[in-house]
Amino acid sequence: MLELGDNRFWNILDRAVGRENAAMAARAFEEPASVSVRLNPAKVSSDFAKEHFGKDIAQVPWCQSGYFLEDRPRFTLDPLFHAGCYYVQDSSAMYVGRIFRNILNKLEGLGRPVRVLDLCAAPGGKTTDLAASLRLKFGDGFMLVANEVMRGRASILAENVTLWGDANVVVTSADPKAFAKMEGFFDVILADVPCSGEGMFRKDPKALEGWSEDVVALCASRQKRILGDAWPALRSGGFLIYSTCTFEAAENEGNVNWIAAELGAEIMECEMFRGIFRTSNGGALLVPGFVKGEGQFAALLHKTSVASSWNSKGVRPDDSMLWVPESIRKDAGSLAWLRPLRIGIPLGARKGNDFVPSADLALAADESIVQNVHDFNYFRAEVDEGMALQFLHRDNIFVEGYPKGYLLICFQGHPLGFVKNLGNRWNSLLPHGRRIRMDIEKTES
Repeated sequence: MLELGDNRFWNILDRAVGRENAAMAARAFEEPASVSVRLNPAKVSSDFAKEHFGKDIAQVPWCQSGYFLEDRPRFTLDPLFHAGCYYVQDSSAMYVGRIFRNILNKLEGLGRPVRVLDLCAAPGGKTTDLAASLRLKFGDGFMLVANEVMRGRASILAENVTLWGDANVVVTSADPKAFAKMEGFFDVILADVPCSGEGMFRKDPKALEGWSEDVVALCASRQKRILGDAWPALRSGGFLIYSTCTFEAAENEGNVNWIAAELGAEIMECEMFRGIFRTSNGGALLVPGFVKGEGQFAALLHKTSVASSWNSKGVRPDDSMLWVPESIRKDAGSLAWLRPLRIGIPLGARKGNDFVPSADLALAADESIVQNVHDFNYFRAEVDEGMALQFLHRDNIFVEGYPKGYLLICFQGHPLGFVKNLGNRWNSLLPHGRRIRMDIEKTES
């Protein structure tokens, strides 16, 4: 719990929302954080929320697929969480997705796939939100590059993108300055930059201990470097969505004004909802006590400065064992020099006369990808919750009556992964790194 008597905390809130509102915000920091999820529209319908989480849910005002839950379930013990049917995300973070959806109409008629860069993407909440919106608007006509410079966090990002299952998302782990080489390549850049983090104090009270004015100044300087490094990659007329989870004006309005003046952009006003504060330059500030989620700042800018066009070599990725949508193969190949962690959907590998399917193939949102793999036959094996958890725990499971070969393990119709049926046992193809590590209650199938 936060030490609400800490003068630093009161000063932060006072600067953010004014003295009269600071008391209401402070009280919210004494309350438990809300719980919210965002559905994967490529895998479930809108009815899924009430059917799965119960009727005591409420829709997030700015996100049609986002819902507040009454209580926090044990998500780790929900097979459909592991199937990528939904993503657990703070509701305030979903507001960034709303800003993004509001500009999608401006990206029509390009004559090529829309190109989007999520610059600081881990752990993947905003990436999957952007992917869902692009999929609904443009079908296969987009490429979303999700980047995270820190390798460990990039692995988590790649895993969450894999669970989401969209083949048009590419995951990279590069310093933002690497993208400067790709002049004018992207239509939209989302920069959810590292910050001093006041907006997350409720979830991480100890973070206040490491907070200082020096930290704020350091973060503001680092954010400018990140933005300046990546700015050439945004085309003229493209859009930058800038976001943080801090309340500090130096990191928020100050940096937005710097982008407009120094890099060349027009600041656009964000859509407002009840409880959201409009900042002095048209940005949006979400504060606990006024919204149900955590702290979030977001702003939208339209690039006015001139950007050259990057001359892509258009190398096509080797797709012999990789599914890359035809619409983005040239664009995806242009990223080969960045050595992406993930492009498309890995299909599997040949071992002699046998084709061994990739574990990621099972999680593809478009199951026709699995069905169209040449010379690969498989059967679906529907299991109950107990056996689904055993599979995800990587326990030995077996049910008689299925033909030999590969089985796609499904729970409530949603694929979880493959096993190979040898006739007297099933060999799991679930990666050890993807297994549930906590103890589970084993139930009879």
